Amino acid sequence: MPAGDNLPPPESTLPLSLFEMPEWLVRPSVEACRLFNTALDGMFYDVPGLNAELGAKDDVAGAMGEKLPSRIVDFNALADPEGSLLLIDATTAPYVHKYKDVGLFLNSSYEETRQVMIATITGVGSSALGSAALAWDISVALGKPVLAIVPGYGVADVILQGMGGWFGFGLYDYLHAKSMVQNSLASLAPRTACIGRALPASTPEAKTLHGGPVFRTGSGSSDVLHAIMEHRERPLGLLIGHSKGALQIGNAIQSLPPDRVHGLNVVTLGCPIAENVAEVAYHQYLGLFDALGQLNMWGNLPDKWVPTWHSTNPALPPAMNAGALTAEALAGQLNNNA
Repeated sequence: MPAGDNLPPPESTLPLSLFEMPEWLVRPSVEACRLFNTALDGMFYDVPGLNAELGAKDDVAGAMGEKLPSRIVDFNALADPEGSLLLIDATTAPYVHKYKDVGLFLNSSYEETRQVMIATITGVGSSALGSAALAWDISVALGKPVLAIVPGYGVADVILQGMGGWFGFGLYDYLHAKSMVQNSLASLAPRTACIGRALPASTPEAKTLHGGPVFRTGSGSSDVLHAIMEHRERPLGLLIGHSKGALQIGNAIQSLPPDRVHGLNVVTLGCPIAENVAEVAYHQYLGLFDALGQLNMWGNLPDKWVPTWHSTNPALPPAMNAGALTAEALAGQLNNNA
């Protein structure tokens, strides 16, 4: 990558190198936190169902000479702090395509990248495993491909998580806390700030400070979604966010031109957001027993209260059925337009 295009030129980093910690010390710590969050996502997403489905699909993909779908949940993938885009189609082999560069995704010649119209962003641990599980549920329910945006996990995330980020993600979003922490890291330790930020750094017109990536719309996931909506030939038509993923969707669509959000449907699960973007149809669900979601709703009421808690994992009832609720939202939209 050229100097100044997300990574700093060597001559500009000499004064800042005094604040840098060695990557061999920082990265393993970030990876350990990422693995912990992956384990946590097993509580909030249908990870057992995903593992069973991918295991069954491995034989089909292997017979076709394709990459095995289960590769997205192997140890290396789960520990990797860098984000990715997972294009998941539960109905068509090879079932999973993985992209680590937003620009490559946008410019891909493959038909599946041009046809996908649905994207998901998870909350809680925001791991590859949880992201894939939610996207798989939606793909099964709708019979369509789904793009899962897997957030990167950097030092700013570790800091906010240590401050109770799971419980106060609504407050931190309101205060733009992640942006402030990331900006501070980029100012003082740009190489450290790059850890876990490769995906948002690959977006068109990505912003940097002293070569360290900084956020344009509040978080890496928001930046990635914003870039896809802005630069894709056809903008996405359906966005589904669970927990803090709903907030990231709300941030991503705020400053898009009207023609980029016309006809857009947004489904939120477990965290209602402000309905302040014209041309967007919101469908918001919150559990009656979802203390975490209610703590972070900040006065934004859902369209429907459902008898569930914060999880979408059917093994831990009463869980949200993400696929069924999304299908219900779209059916209601069709009825309203009839």
